[in-house]
Amino acid sequence: MRTRVLVVDDHRIFAESLAAALAAEPDVDVGAAGSGPAALRSLERAATEKRPFDVVLVDADLGVGPVPRQPRPQGAPAAEEPLDGISLVGGLRATQPGVRTVVLAERDDPRRAALALQAGASGWVAKDCSLSRLLTVVRGVLRDETHLPPALLTGVLRELTAARRHRTESERLVESLTPREREVLRCMVAGLGRKAVADRLYLSPHTVRTHMQNVLGKLGVHSTLAAVALARRAGVGPVDQRVG
Repeated sequence: MRTRVLVVDDHRIFAESLAAALAAEPDVDVGAAGSGPAALRSLERAATEKRPFDVVLVDADLGVGPVPRQPRPQGAPAAEEPLDGISLVGGLRATQPGVRTVVLAERDDPRRAALALQAGASGWVAKDCSLSRLLTVVRGVLRDETHLPPALLTGVLRELTAARRHRTESERLVESLTPREREVLRCMVAGLGRKAVADRLYLSPHTVRTHMQNVLGKLGVHSTLAAVALARRAGVGPVDQRVG
């Protein structure tokens, strides 16, 4: 059975070289995409054609470099928003659950490797690894294996343990909120200002201000940004902003 692999990397020379090396394998079909949005289009097109990709190799630093801003001619469509590698992994887990993702990295980074695994990646591999090693990882993740460099394992486990501890503490703090305060917190996660929250929950701005102060106090933070970060760690999602 042939394995279909999509290489997603905005470093063109590296992406083309890797794609060519993989394509030389008799049982591998390869595609390439230079950005997150382009990768999503390729995956959607492949699924429509009944030729879905099995594994996506994602650059850890995808979209991180500076993006040159050019004046947009009048009437031209807006440029695509960049999509970083970890966000792409998370998006694929939600929209393409059958696709395995492996992150390709230029350097070992336990924190980012842990984030990649939490987002749904099945592996973290050095960009300068051998082709045989990469193929071993690709075939391994198709058997539901998780692959990490041995030198990263201890650091990644430490990061995952710390993340779980922080999440548990964040969940405990959020549970201390009243139902109304949790509604306000969800509005804050959605980025709504005080007036928008008041309109949404049919409250006065003064009452919303009081609720927000109570939320910050109970969560033990001093800013809306810190409250939102804590809420996200606890798994609190944004309120639906559509007008009902």
